[in-house]
Amino acid sequence: MTPKILEKLKEIEAKRNIEILLAVESGSRAWGFASPDSDYDIRFIYRHEKDWYLSPWDKDETIEFMTEDDLDGSGWDLRKTFHLLLKSNAALLSWFYSPIVYVKNDKFYDVFKSLADSCFSPIAVSYHYLSMSKKYLEACRSDEVKLKSYFYCLRTTLTGKWILEKGTVPPVLFSELLVLVDDFTKTKIENLIALKATKGESYYHPNDWELFGFLEKMVAENEERAKGLKGGNADKREMEKIFRTILENC
Repeated sequence: MTPKILEKLKEIEAKRNIEILLAVESGSRAWGFASPDSDYDIRFIYRHEKDWYLSPWDKDETIEFMTEDDLDGSGWDLRKTFHLLLKSNAALLSWFYSPIVYVKNDKFYDVFKSLADSCFSPIAVSYHYLSMSKKYLEACRSDEVKLKSYFYCLRTTLTGKWILEKGTVPPVLFSELLVLVDDFTKTKIENLIALKATKGESYYHPNDWELFGFLEKMVAENEERAKGLKGGNADKREMEKIFRTILENC
């Protein structure tokens, strides 16, 4: 699908008169546990010509598209991207760690990623994933569980644990999070990954109540420990300098 994705991104650039600075895969394909019928979740950051940013009027800062062949695209303008970075937006931070990259402006990536890492707020990102893990945990509290929901709960819960234990931006690839669990649990999860690769998105699986209990306990621990986390180190003046650098030199 990569040629189709690149063709669609070039079409968007021409139609909207923008330059895509970074485009990556998000969602289950980037996480490493896609189903055969999973969409392609394409996420991107773009910029307009410099004069576009001189207008006093609010403008649309998001581009979205959906194609008949399961390409689900969503992009943020550079200015919106900086506003989200100031809040340590978890989704934005994850784009820079995606293992699947479609487009990358190297100059932009180098200056922005270092800024993104410095703006990382453990407490903000931790609470984002905690909220999601609690929601997915309740969705899994039944005898039969949508396997997709189970993996969303596993990923968000382990991501929260990573932040608590490592204090860094969590990895996107799910397999890298499995260093946080014991070998027995890891084997269970890996068996479920293998199963998910053969089942559709709507597949329901008998609940493994032992694994559910493991998740329930971890969510509770994450919530308690997250209270002691620190915020980020965003420097708005430095961010402004880098914003101008990206507009003029990248």
